[in-house]
Amino acid sequence: MDRKVVLYIATSLDGYIATENDSLEWLFKTDGEGDNGYSEFTKTIDTIILGRRTYDWIMNMELGKFPYQNKKCYVFSNTIFESNENVEFISEDTLNFLNRIKKTSGKNIWIVGGGELLHHFIKEKLIDEYIITVAPILIGKGIPLFKRIDVEVDLELKSIRRFNQFVELHYKSK
Repeated sequence: MDRKVVLYIATSLDGYIATENDSLEWLFKTDGEGDNGYSEFTKTIDTIILGRRTYDWIMNMELGKFPYQNKKCYVFSNTIFESNENVEFISEDTLNFLNRIKKTSGKNIWIVGGGELLHHFIKEKLIDEYIITVAPILIGKGIPLFKRIDVEVDLELKSIRRFNQFVELHYKSK
């Protein structure tokens, strides 16, 4: 089985993954259904990739308790390089790194974010599947899910699911 790189993320209807001050309050005040498919999704992955700012945000929000302890986690960073028991910090080229870990056996690879890392993965067409959960809110400004890129990425719709007020769109790259 080939390991796929999957973007699994929530966004506002107007395309933001967080407010300008990195808040997700808009997301948590929306009525969902259970965990909106999160636990089902996490059974399909064993590796997580995230950017350093996202890692710092998670550690701050979780009060230092890392939420993905049963997964192999890599954090892309230009400033921190000392790995710990939860994560390995990576500074190598994303394409080389991804080619290396995709050759190892395992489940799918979840790219968590944030915005800069997502932008690079999208621009380089490194994402195999996009699972985007849309919240029924317009937040007006913030950190965009998709930045301007100079490439066109063709996708094919695999499924649509509803979790109360959320809708999940699942696409695969063509």
